[in-house]
Amino acid sequence: MSKYVKLVGKKAKKVIERKIDTKIKNKVLKSFLFFLTKNEKKILKQNKKDVKFARKKKLKLNIIERLTLNSKKLDSIKKSVNEIIKIKDPVNEVLDNWKRPNGLNIKKVSTPIGVIGVIYESRPNVTSDISSLCFKSGNAVILRGGSEAINSNKILVALFRKALVVNNVNPDFVQFINNRDRKIVDFMLSKMTNEIDVIIPRGGKGLIKRVQAISKMPIIGHLEGVCHTYIDKDADLKMATKVLKNAKLRNTSICGATETVLFHEKIVKKFCNIVLKNLKDNNCKIKGDSLIRKFFKGKIYQAKDKDWSTEYLSAIISAKCVKNCDEAIKHINKYGTMHTESIITKNKKTAQKFLKNINSSIVMHNTSTQFADGGEFGFGGEVGISTNNLPPRGPVGLKQLISYKYEVYGKGHIRN
Repeated sequence: MSKYVKLVGKKAKKVIERKIDTKIKNKVLKSFLFFLTKNEKKILKQNKKDVKFARKKKLKLNIIERLTLNSKKLDSIKKSVNEIIKIKDPVNEVLDNWKRPNGLNIKKVSTPIGVIGVIYESRPNVTSDISSLCFKSGNAVILRGGSEAINSNKILVALFRKALVVNNVNPDFVQFINNRDRKIVDFMLSKMTNEIDVIIPRGGKGLIKRVQAISKMPIIGHLEGVCHTYIDKDADLKMATKVLKNAKLRNTSICGATETVLFHEKIVKKFCNIVLKNLKDNNCKIKGDSLIRKFFKGKIYQAKDKDWSTEYLSAIISAKCVKNCDEAIKHINKYGTMHTESIITKNKKTAQKFLKNINSSIVMHNTSTQFADGGEFGFGGEVGISTNNLPPRGPVGLKQLISYKYEVYGKGHIRN
């Protein structure tokens, strides 16, 4: 097992020695797009095997939902690849340049990171997105998907590697660990510091914690998405009702779904019943503090302290009353996971206070937290969301998968 994984790493290190031209990168992605369309039935057939396996193992419904592919989801995968083709190549771009008083010219130039290891669960679209993003940004990628999606992942990787081969590019730019043994993950994280430059985990809390505990290399990612929507005293009721429904219920299983709604105390009596009833009527379970429970006329459960830090990933929301924007900020910075927060208000001054004082990687005004997505940011897709304090932060797309170096130009300069 260790020899096999080490060999994969060595192949990845070797392959990045060749710098790929932008035209060739886009030709590979166009070929991949063609193969995705041509092999749709084969992809769906392999995916059915995974769904059957997941149901047999009695995995959670939200995991099976993420795992399942259909024509609509495949169209979304193809749309992401097409968007990545359109985006400018981020490699070898002059990010800054200046001249020193001694005549030296210095350029800050973008470069690929190197070899990226990705450990993920459930979603086959991640395989396509990450392969496309890493290759376009000049990086090699080693993919280790979950056992529940192995057949879907294998065919998608095979099609990407085929796209590389038909364009005379070494297929080892994209490699897939075709082994269900969980010990491989530990080996990648602890024994491959010479072969892998950065690790990106995507999946549940258990996986992320394990990666954070074991990894001996830098990690880009997030642990949980405890996201908030704060409805201010100057919010528009119609907007608040519409936005919160989308933020919570459009897709409850994604990390950008709102898990806690905060109401300003001055509008709680007028707003909470209408806003929360809209969720309740759409089969959302409500947990509230004492003031919310006092004013909400529908069925509501008592919120406990642990609810403020819970990522439900299902049709459940916790609701709390706060004195003002300052208290909302304090609550979010205490209980949030630095993912995504939104304020609903017509007051621009209050909105700015919220946006500038929240510590999260994504902060929004008058919009749904479900826009926390690389595709929606115009990145073509994402390898994940980063809540690290160090960059990259937020959705990690093409431009976030690069590093940089300094090129210094002289004319025989020597230092005194």
